Amino acid sequence: MAAARVYFDNAATTPVDPRVAEAMQPFLHAAYGNPSSMHSEGLQARQAVEQARQQVAVLLGCSPAEVVFTGSGTEADNMALAGIFRALQNKPFHLITSAIEHPAVLEVCRYLATCGAAVSYLPVDGNGIVSPDDLVKAIKPETRLISIMAANNVTGALQPVAELGAIARKHNILFHTDAVQAAGKAPLNFERDNISLLSLSAHKMYGPKGVGVLSIRDGTPFSPLILGGGQEAGRRSATENVAGIVGLGAACDICRREMADDAAREVRIRERLIDGVQGLAPNAYLIGHRYRRLPGHICFGFQGMEGEAIKMLLALDELGFAVSTGSACSSHKAGEPSSVLSAMGFDPFRARGALRITLGRFNTERDVDNFLAVFPKVVSGLRSIKSYHHTIEELHHGTTGNRVTHA
Repeated sequence: MAAARVYFDNAATTPVDPRVAEAMQPFLHAAYGNPSSMHSEGLQARQAVEQARQQVAVLLGCSPAEVVFTGSGTEADNMALAGIFRALQNKPFHLITSAIEHPAVLEVCRYLATCGAAVSYLPVDGNGIVSPDDLVKAIKPETRLISIMAANNVTGALQPVAELGAIARKHNILFHTDAVQAAGKAPLNFERDNISLLSLSAHKMYGPKGVGVLSIRDGTPFSPLILGGGQEAGRRSATENVAGIVGLGAACDICRREMADDAAREVRIRERLIDGVQGLAPNAYLIGHRYRRLPGHICFGFQGMEGEAIKMLLALDELGFAVSTGSACSSHKAGEPSSVLSAMGFDPFRARGALRITLGRFNTERDVDNFLAVFPKVVSGLRSIKSYHHTIEELHHGTTGNRVTHA
């Protein structure tokens, strides 16, 4: 009998919690009404949507009226940036973001730049963290929006959201945070953290795929991107995905109640895995701050083996462990250097060489022990490749001759 697979890629997506699936079940077949209909079936669906809206609001510390359901976290990010730009496009528009944002933000920034927006990209330090001082320096009289993620998808680095939000509020600037990785895993609060807009996605917090949220503070100027029947108070037209929204609400409710316990357990097994890997592979180094990261998030580099990250991933997959590389968000860009690691100062060679291991609610200490048991076999099967900087230096001094190995 084959051994059970171990899923260590919870930053990519999480399994649906059985309790979430149970909450969704009635709305997948029996309770099929349209929430905009006035008959009993429609009212039942509307009641379920509004209950979920309340559950999201309690988790985020905002009003239910400020919760807008979307089709994904990517859509929520797009709505936040483009919706504010469209609402304020009659004024000079300067947007501040960071160099490590998810493509769902960065690609919109690039698009808005073609529409006349000025965009500034804040640097990060060697741990992948934005400096509040750099934000203050970047603010201009025409700055209308600041968008900084709550936690990074590659490194797990937690950003100083409350400090950044306080700076934005002091200067009367709207503040958006992409909380897709952080929501349900790290405490966030609309009021305390001075947030104007917040994006999240259900499938990153043990809910279903295909549903997300953009929470918009009351009074925030906003122009909808999707027009039609006027659902979601006119902010996002389309018939609501009732089953998905119910699942998102249930996921938020579970996270609110169990976040502290989940975090404590994930930190414990995370530290066990970090210590174990570094004990087995002395060339392993942790990317990012040891503790200012999401509870279950680990990003490793392997000195001299950076070119072997994909092979390491495939070898682990063959042995029953699902992990990820840190080079890109999607498989069709897996060979490219990570923009996040590049922003942290990694050369192009090393920026391709990260291994991301992300633990979740359903991982156990036994999973970690099983991983550590097979890890030496994986490492021993890899060849050592000198880093980009060392190779270039040797070429410059003529010390390698024809013995240079290219990744």
